[in-house]
Amino acid sequence: MKSLFLATAAFAAAPALAQSGPVGSVGISYSNSEIDLGGLEADADSYAVDGVVAVDAFNGWTATFAGSIDHSDDLDETSVAGTAHLTRMAGTDLRLGGFVGAADIGDETAWTVGAEAQKYLAGSTLTGFLAYTTADDLDLNAWTLGADAAFYPMANLRLNAGLSYSDLDAGGLDADLWTYGVGAEYQISDSPFSVVGGFTRGDVEDVTFDTWTIGLRYSFGGGLQARDRAGAALPGSGVMGLLGAL
Repeated sequence: MKSLFLATAAFAAAPALAQSGPVGSVGISYSNSEIDLGGLEADADSYAVDGVVAVDAFNGWTATFAGSIDHSDDLDETSVAGTAHLTRMAGTDLRLGGFVGAADIGDETAWTVGAEAQKYLAGSTLTGFLAYTTADDLDLNAWTLGADAAFYPMANLRLNAGLSYSDLDAGGLDADLWTYGVGAEYQISDSPFSVVGGFTRGDVEDVTFDTWTIGLRYSFGGGLQARDRAGAALPGSGVMGLLGAL
């Protein structure tokens, strides 16, 4: 419930911080995850509602708030995650800052802190982050290093590819998690709505999980690339977002 409070408070605080119009999006999605545990296979379906908003905060700083609610049909469980970012432009094409996030793990909450950077080019956006995640009651600690590259072959088409590595320490057991994926978002002409799709694969020890996602998104304050440049497309809450399929 702590992460639910964080996500709710973040969205409630956003209008109060804004000095100019907010930029962001809200979306709904469906995901199917296939998990291979050393030859034993299983799959799961889930549905999610998420949103993100970036607003001017103070003295050139930008505050970005993101939240998501995910429900798994197979497990009959609902999880909540929230992230708050504070970033600032360094020059005209580089954004630097940090974030704090929380995500449910069963009855417990994992907390994440991290540093992030985005480089804006004429037809692309490059993102990198370093995050630390901890959940004391589960004896979980993880460092995650990730990068993503988004390309705009057309103003209303965003293509991206990402890669991350996590060093996991859970109950004294060390494991390496590699996650990589691709995605696309197409904004319907003369409309704030877009269709999204993506594929993510994760490998940790003898476990492999593949996740396919499709969804519909509504943007406000600008189009696809405007969301990037306003700080409304920053990384999520560290390793817990990557482990969602598990």
